[in-house]
Amino acid sequence: RPFGPRQQFAAGRRAASAALAAAGAADRFVPRDPGGRPRFPRGFAGSISHTDHLALAVVVPGAAAVGVDIESAVISPRATAFVLSEQERLELLPSAGKYTPRELFAAKEAAFKALSGTGSLGDFLFWRIELRPVDGALTASYRGVPVTVWINSDEDLSIALAISPG
Repeated sequence: RPFGPRQQFAAGRRAASAALAAAGAADRFVPRDPGGRPRFPRGFAGSISHTDHLALAVVVPGAAAVGVDIESAVISPRATAFVLSEQERLELLPSAGKYTPRELFAAKEAAFKALSGTGSLGDFLFWRIELRPVDGALTASYRGVPVTVWINSDEDLSIALAISPG
């Protein structure tokens, strides 16, 4: 049975607390900032993502920001055309032997979380992030600020991780 919004939120916070414990944090409480995003303890960057069946959190000590996204949905051709630029569609989609739309959507969302988590870029829209293949991963950038994104998938799920070093 799928989780509702409250259960998803609670599962994400439990995952964040467990990730903080695994990273050695003494403080494992993750409140929300005024914008509703998770605020991790000083010295730890983290990110939370969930579907209606699964929650995931990643914590990296000393990083400037982290973004993680987990996707189980099929991304429609219309959404793909909206989220990906023409160049991204030509270079990165399965017709070019690369990534699925779901993987690229997750990559943009993870990059958005990492890039917006640094606080230096102001407000922006995640589909304006540019993706380029580099050495088996993707480089995502916005206004010239890059972050590396790693993707792992199976037939039902895609996970993307982006880390902005400290």
